[in-house]
Amino acid sequence: MHVVVIGCGRVGSELAGALEQSDHSVAVVDKNARAFRRLPKDFAGTTVVGFGFDRDHLEAAGIGKAEAFASVTSGDNSNILCARIARETYGIEHVVARIYDPRRALIYQRLGIPTVATVAWTTDQVLRRLLPAETRSDWVDPTGQVGLVERQIPPKAVGKKLALLNRPGSFWLTAVTRFGKAQIVTSEMVGQEGDVLVFVCEVAAADALQAHIEAGGEH
Repeated sequence: MHVVVIGCGRVGSELAGALEQSDHSVAVVDKNARAFRRLPKDFAGTTVVGFGFDRDHLEAAGIGKAEAFASVTSGDNSNILCARIARETYGIEHVVARIYDPRRALIYQRLGIPTVATVAWTTDQVLRRLLPAETRSDWVDPTGQVGLVERQIPPKAVGKKLALLNRPGSFWLTAVTRFGKAQIVTSEMVGQEGDVLVFVCEVAAADALQAHIEAGGEH
């Protein structure tokens, strides 16, 4: 597919290179011509000096044939504006905007504009490594109601049916990674030492889930 990338900073240049390596055609738009120096030396895509909200510059980037669009400049307002133009004016289905303000990112997510909240993501990744036992959710839906939670199997759950860890309406075990291979949980599957459990969970029930699995499903 053809992908238009707005912004050729560290993220944009890396993204453009990765997309081209995956055999996609890529056009990169940046207001500063020197930014294109960050692109891989063998980059064969299109570069356009300009702005992602200028229709002439977008047309030069091949927006009319694009199937995906990413705005990853350093400005939240510019990224949202560009994403809205791509979605609403050109009808591109796969659109994403980079956002630094996590509160603003959530608002736009709820409006149907997919965002990557850079600060929130970085903070989350650091916390996962500093306090792995306290990580509440690995992913949360845009409404903030339901999340995916990954947990190491506790000693009390080893040797028991994993179905005991489910609590309908609050959390449900969906997958297990065992010996480096992920698999969907069956009703008869028994927990083994080293299992990594993946739950779908109500965000409000995260603490209850932790207590439940530590008790081996008997809490």
